[in-house]
Formats: sequence, C-alpha cells, structure tokens
Amino acid sequence: MTPTGPAELLATWEAGLAQRDAGRSLLLHRAARPGAGTDELLSMPVGAREADLFALRRALFGERMQVRVECASCAEAMEFDLDATSLGVRGRTPDGPLRVEEGDWVVEFRLPTVADLAAAGSAPDAAEARRLLVARCAVSAVRSGETVPPERLAALLPAEIQRRLAEKAAEADPAADVTLSVNCPECGGATPAALDITSYLWTELDAWARDLLLDVHLLASAYGWSEPEILALSPLRRRYYLELCTDA
Repeated sequence: MTPTGPAELLATWEAGLAQRDAGRSLLLHRAARPGAGTDELLSMPVGAREADLFALRRALFGERMQVRVECASCAEAMEFDLDATSLGVRGRTPDGPLRVEEGDWVVEFRLPTVADLAAAGSAPDAAEARRLLVARCAVSAVRSGETVPPERLAALLPAEIQRRLAEKAAEADPAADVTLSVNCPECGGATPAALDITSYLWTELDAWARDLLLDVHLLASAYGWSEPEILALSPLRRRYYLELCTDA
C-alpha cells in the first residue's frame, strides 16, 4: 500500500464531510489505493474493498482497535481492545462463477461488487434490495431445464437456495462481512456485533483531522508558517514545536 500523506488525508476528510457512508467509503478506498480509478474500485468484490480499508486503518492508526458494544441481553455497555492484525484478510478469489444445485435448480453467480452493494443500498426496501442484488450477481439460473430471467430470480428462488447462495458468497469472500461475537462479563450472553470498517475508520479520521487542524492553527499563529509547510513536518517534529509553544 502506498503511504498517504497528511495533506491527501485532509483532502479526503474535507471531501467526505458532505458525503454519506457510500461516498465516504469510496473516498477512503481511493486513499487506500491512490492509483486506482473509480470504475476499478466500484468493480471490486466487497471483501476486497473491506480488506483495503482495514489495511489503510492499520497503516494510519495501528493494529489495536477499541470496540464498544451493548449487550443484547442485559444492555450492559462493553468496551474492549481488539487486535485487528487478521481482520479483513481475504481468501483466494474464485476462478469462475459460484454454483449452487438444489432440487430442480442450478444457479451460477458471482460475488457482489461495491457497485452492486451501492445499487442495493439505494433500494426503497429490503425486498427490492435483495431483488436487485440477486439480479445483478446472477450469471445464469435454470429451473427444470428452463432459463429463469435474472429480474424474476429473487421472487422465484426457494428460501433454502437463497440461504445456500449467501453461504457460498460468505465462504468465498469472508472479508465482506466482519462480525464479532462478544461475551458479556455481566450476564454471559453472546452478542453479535458487525464491525463496519468504513464508519469506524471515518470516525478516527475525523478526530485526527480536527486535531491536526488545531496543530496547524497553533503553529501558524506562533511561527507564521503556511499549512503546507506545517504538514510537511514529521509528526515528531510537529509535536516538538507544539511543546515549545506551550513552554513559551
């Protein structure tokens, strides 16, 4: 991964202030892959994007992540440190379409891409989101020897086949959905907690950017330096100058 400098990260943060989750995710993904174009990023499997964002997070803020979860059984607030070294690690990309055979059905499909997920996310309800995702990702579907059009597939597929499709996709792209199981120290109940790396990383980037801008303000006021000059300083030298300002 190419290191992203503070000026580029500030530009990413500024652009993301007016965006929602999907827009922020794309901006963060560009920061993780500076040489990639938008079409390339949108065509990547969801797990590939998540892996890139976890790698970016590790490069910027380290391996440890602080996680807060509310127990689903007793509502106890739980907080713990998580070692993110192995999170978002992708498996081997399938060589071709995934395949499910069940009864008189034979369905071949590909892994959902970032663009597929964005299209499903814009649907008015969960049923339409599922229909869009199935239609976009189906490569072929045959029932009793008859081809089923992709747009009708979600309405006709039995629940068991839909479950197997989801399982196959999760096995082939495990990084697409990182869900933790957290045991409550009070009641012992287990709480599933999805780790949304876009939201988590954006929160950290937002705090970092606001702290950095305060540093720029203090150093510019004290020394008359421009923002590019201050951002060009290493974090260690910037901190040293700030300490000198405080001591003066």
